[in-house]
Amino acid sequence: MANPKKQSAMAHTSQYSTRMVVAYKYGSLVFAGIGLVWAVVFAVMGWWWMVAIETAAFVTAIAIHLLILRNHLTFGILAGQAALMMIVIFIGLLLDVPTAEAPRVSHIYMLAIAAMGYLNYQREKSRAQLALIGLCLIAFVALASAPLATPFAVQMTDMVRSIGSWTNAIMATTILVFCIHAMQAEFVRQDTLSHDLVTALWNDEFDLVYQPQVDLSQSTIGAEALLRWNSPKRGVVSPVEFIPQAEKLGLMVAIGGWVLEKGCFTLAEWGKHPDLRHMSLSINVSASQLMHDDFEELVRETLDKTGADPQRLILELTESMLVTDMDLVIAKLDRLHKLGITNALDDFGTGFSSLSYLRHLPFQQIKIDKSFVRDSVKSERGASFVKNIVHIGRDLGHTVLAEGVETIEQHALLAHVGSVQFQGYLYGRPMALDDFQQRMENEAKRPAPKLVRAGR
Repeated sequence: MANPKKQSAMAHTSQYSTRMVVAYKYGSLVFAGIGLVWAVVFAVMGWWWMVAIETAAFVTAIAIHLLILRNHLTFGILAGQAALMMIVIFIGLLLDVPTAEAPRVSHIYMLAIAAMGYLNYQREKSRAQLALIGLCLIAFVALASAPLATPFAVQMTDMVRSIGSWTNAIMATTILVFCIHAMQAEFVRQDTLSHDLVTALWNDEFDLVYQPQVDLSQSTIGAEALLRWNSPKRGVVSPVEFIPQAEKLGLMVAIGGWVLEKGCFTLAEWGKHPDLRHMSLSINVSASQLMHDDFEELVRETLDKTGADPQRLILELTESMLVTDMDLVIAKLDRLHKLGITNALDDFGTGFSSLSYLRHLPFQQIKIDKSFVRDSVKSERGASFVKNIVHIGRDLGHTVLAEGVETIEQHALLAHVGSVQFQGYLYGRPMALDDFQQRMENEAKRPAPKLVRAGR
């Protein structure tokens, strides 16, 4: 599906709850404040190399805060954790060496950093995040269990050590408590979201919107049905947020079945109208749906129940689901195609594409990912890449649809290299069914557009 450039970062940020964003945002400011205070203290004492370390902590925390404000959460959090972990280790080894009068306390920050990392891991699992969490915990144990004195350790007065120990202990514990609270709030949020999703399915709170798909002359030839959830309690909930949770709960088979049935009813209604009967409808299929034992039977029953023309139905699959059981996927797609259904490979080029399997998979359409469309007009390399994708698709006998088209320049370039179908904000945003059908009525009243020949 197409997204505007302005919303690309926001869509990614929407994976994070408001509480989590607040935790990261203000946690970074607390770290910045601590670094600034100690930088001032050490400047007064004339320990300038310690001022440099604390200044680095301050700058790092401010950088994290700015990245979060600009919606670069994942990079900001990972980079921030790594930098703050190194700074705390240096402080623990050089400045916060335990004595008989004052124990080491800076290592408590390691638990806070690990807790913030765990919050991030819950939203976007990655090996890098797990590695950082593990390193923080290892560093905590090492700093808590041994003096780890170095010949470069700074000798401070008992009063300064005492003040520093109390201050760091209070601040680190406060941050840790705040992170634990955010964790609990996130678990509660997920539990509530899970309950609301089940309720939404039973109460028919989901809806479909339709984004136009056009040909070379920009005449509408079909649409992609996109799932939306307008919750009475939550308002409009982004699919980026609720679909992953629905997958975790095993609800996507049921939700996907609802989408398929509603889409097929729409397709059947279009078949009754002269201005709409030529329209195709694309419906997204999740991995859990496709691999379900009864999926093919569900499709057959839905087509029989609704009376929809299978020749006008397109099922879109993403590349990520093709790495499961290739033989099983091929068999399922073959049987679906024998029903008359078109199989489309969505977001082509972003996953595991290779010619070795693409020529064996029973796809009839490939959709060029919007990231390649966006880059196509920025450089000759981007244009050449899109041209090669189009030619590969055409050589394999596939229809090539470019999604995420937002400008006339992108349309012209794609048409020139051989793409014949298009989707994106240039042609229309996702809209309610009534609005889409009104669009088609208006198109029918206009003179037939001049045919534009595709390039090669």
